[in-house]
Amino acid sequence: MASPRLETFCCPNRDDATAFVVGFQPRFFNAICIGSAAVSLLLTILQIAPKRRSYRRLSQYPLQKPASSSRILFIVSLCDILGCLGILIRSTVWLGSPSFISKISVLNTTEVWPAAFCVGSSMWIQLFYSASFWWAFCYGIDVYLVVKRSAGLSTIVLYHMITWGLAVLLCVEGVAMLYYPTISSCENGLEHAVPHYITTYVPLLLVLLINPVLFGRTVATVTSLLKGRQGIYTENERRLGMEIKIKFFKIMLVFFICWLPNLINESILFYLEMQEDFKGSHLKNARNAALITWFIMGILNPMQGFLNTLAFYGWTGFNIDFSIQSSREIPWESASTSAVPADGYNPTMSSSLNYQGCTPDKKKGLSGNGYHRADTISVLSEEMIAQHRKMRRILKT
Repeated sequence: MASPRLETFCCPNRDDATAFVVGFQPRFFNAICIGSAAVSLLLTILQIAPKRRSYRRLSQYPLQKPASSSRILFIVSLCDILGCLGILIRSTVWLGSPSFISKISVLNTTEVWPAAFCVGSSMWIQLFYSASFWWAFCYGIDVYLVVKRSAGLSTIVLYHMITWGLAVLLCVEGVAMLYYPTISSCENGLEHAVPHYITTYVPLLLVLLINPVLFGRTVATVTSLLKGRQGIYTENERRLGMEIKIKFFKIMLVFFICWLPNLINESILFYLEMQEDFKGSHLKNARNAALITWFIMGILNPMQGFLNTLAFYGWTGFNIDFSIQSSREIPWESASTSAVPADGYNPTMSSSLNYQGCTPDKKKGLSGNGYHRADTISVLSEEMIAQHRKMRRILKT
């Protein structure tokens, strides 16, 4: 699981609350983390792998350059995979070599590798999950800007600079403050650890608090866009707007389920740290709640990658297409030059699936006015809006 407490544990003179949760049934806890991380890792890779079942070969349709929103969702999944891999490796070492990890607790030890592994693995996990948070925040911004006609593929470079720059900067700054002056002799007290916790939870809180607002404004804008100037709002358009709203709800639901236990656990542990008698009988319920949420975190944090792919794309199936070479031979084509075929299908609307190396069957899942619903709600893109306007002009004539 991903918690700043595990980085605090790398200090030999760690606080009582951190020692309490990390030291409680460590073998059982790490076994849970390994199981959850392994399942999530395999299923996430399976979800984003290119599929061939119920899909036509790419050679039948021109490959369109994916919109920035679809790229962001794919990068979020990659960050989740790398963070989950870090949890799997760290928990495996902690479970398989308890004597190696126990050397971290020795003050002024000459052993370098235990502390190096503890800090390195914790920073790896924090970096990629923080990057995942920043990318999720950028996704909320991007879908809002796209429907406002203010964003495009060029903004993906800016998103890379923002997400990776902030993730690295905050991670390094927080760890430097935590391990000052050295790892083997960290400063005592809660004050020196507060910057580390702030840098960890700032991107998480941004997604929890601001993304729902951005998604709500995006849905309102899309609804207004679908109605258009003439006030036409058919059942298909109403259904499309509802499915976009449901998609955003799923994304936020996954985020709340996976990371709300972290905020609850951290609040309880901070409360315990401020008490004079940490082991007092009157704090028994608080300690039990901290342990319960700690183990819930070990299960839900690694599962974010798989649950995110379900929210993004739904269940994509098991039939993996290993024929990737042919997709590289197809040139990119600009969405602005693509025409609408007579049957109303436009492969640009499937941009969210292009990175998987497949394009959906044009006759499957089409609504009455020519929308491919599953692909359209996969990502709010410039192509979706352009296709909607073209189809409206066709319907009017």
